[in-house]
Amino acid sequence: MEGSTDSTPVEPLLALRGISKRFTGVQALAKVDLDVRAGELHVLFGENGAGKSTLINVVAGTYWPDEGTFRFGGEDIHHLPPQRARAIGISPVFQEFSLVPSLTVEENLFLGREAASGGILRVGEMRKRARALIDELGFDLDPGSRVDDLSRAHQQMAEIAKALLGRVRLLILDEPTASLTERETGRLFELIERLKRQNVGLIYVSHRMREIRALADRVSVLRDGRLIKTLDAAACTDGDLVELMTGRKIDLLYPVITHKPDRIAVDVENLTLVDGSVREVNFYAQSGEITGIAGLVGCGKSELIRAIYGLEPIAAGLIRIDGVPYEHPAPRQSLKHGIAYFPANRVAEGLALSRPVRENASMTALDLDSFAQFGVLRPGAERAAIALIMDQLKLKPPNIERIAGALSGGNRQKVMLGRALTRELTVFLFDEPSVGIDVGAKLEVYQFMKRLVEADAAVIVVSSELPEVLALSNRLYVMHHGRIATELKGEARTEQNVLASFFKEHLTAEVA
Repeated sequence: MEGSTDSTPVEPLLALRGISKRFTGVQALAKVDLDVRAGELHVLFGENGAGKSTLINVVAGTYWPDEGTFRFGGEDIHHLPPQRARAIGISPVFQEFSLVPSLTVEENLFLGREAASGGILRVGEMRKRARALIDELGFDLDPGSRVDDLSRAHQQMAEIAKALLGRVRLLILDEPTASLTERETGRLFELIERLKRQNVGLIYVSHRMREIRALADRVSVLRDGRLIKTLDAAACTDGDLVELMTGRKIDLLYPVITHKPDRIAVDVENLTLVDGSVREVNFYAQSGEITGIAGLVGCGKSELIRAIYGLEPIAAGLIRIDGVPYEHPAPRQSLKHGIAYFPANRVAEGLALSRPVRENASMTALDLDSFAQFGVLRPGAERAAIALIMDQLKLKPPNIERIAGALSGGNRQKVMLGRALTRELTVFLFDEPSVGIDVGAKLEVYQFMKRLVEADAAVIVVSSELPEVLALSNRLYVMHHGRIATELKGEARTEQNVLASFFKEHLTAEVA
């Protein structure tokens, strides 16, 4: 069609019509239409549970729809296992990685498509191709590293590289920047622009408005498994998208939080971790306020709060909780000291996905008499308590016997938050609390933090989302290369000052 002068419209690269998909008791998709043109980036936007994940799984061949038609590259598709999807150029990068942990990056890249001659693997050729691709992408990634030795950010890079190894006509990206640094995100955006110029179509799932503004050509909004509207990105506002997504106007994303700093609840003195990710950090958090920690992925901010909870080994330094030295922190002891931790990775660390909501929400309270006596669980008391908590948090669907793995990202976060309501806690450590959840779920998480602070709890929020941590916190620490770069209070808490602090430390390190 290239170079054609007639007025015949160009057929979309992907055309889905009337796609429906039902799982036991749930209508995940209901007669959804979607088309993606060659060379465009098409954003899928919607709340957790709206059907986005199901739809991209249909496109990737993971699920086959119950009804509807599927055309790709001008051909009707009647059967699409994942292997065929990849063979015809449909390449997905999902939020939940598909890498084999015990294999190296290059082995994962070529898994199922190994280069071989006469039954002998051409290892050198595969290594060379892997290195060339990773260099082209600009990723700081060693092809020879084992996946289980990589950070989540580097695993994300490996997934993206794996998706781009073959001939790609349609690339699916599901929250691809959630674990990437600003530099790596910039590289990804450059890659996306290059792919668009090469006529590759892209489906992009994100809840981050700034990304949608920067990248999208069109946006399709889903709600409750139905397509609400497809819009040109340039012709709609953030408010339009949020209203279409939720079905209601949302005037204020961040709640007004009344901070009343009181006693010092957490005091960290000259803390250094065994792996060197945190070095000589001095830090404190007060009850009655949110203390924010900002910085790029890999700066040590997550490791700092993990060390407070007892998940990272400490080489030197001191932690005090309510003025009392807390030696040898461990998760079970932290709970008894009134400390809760909410990890960024809900899949790997936050939840037992194969177990029901009830068990996931109660697991941090099984040492309490209200849940168990003489080591024997009181199932009636557990069910009643968790049902009440999940009702309070507006779990959807409100079924505490539903398997946690079947829930959307926002509802998984609610299950983790529910643990905080099962026992008396005074210190709350949030690591990237809004990763992978929609605007409506974010609002509920922020309101949860507001209630905690106004009940005199100490809340510490680690976030790579600068607008989020600035809006929520009363005091803000900026970390860089494992150290505290600065502390910002009051009117000094601005994006400009955070970035100025980062670049000042960066330049100082470069000169040194």
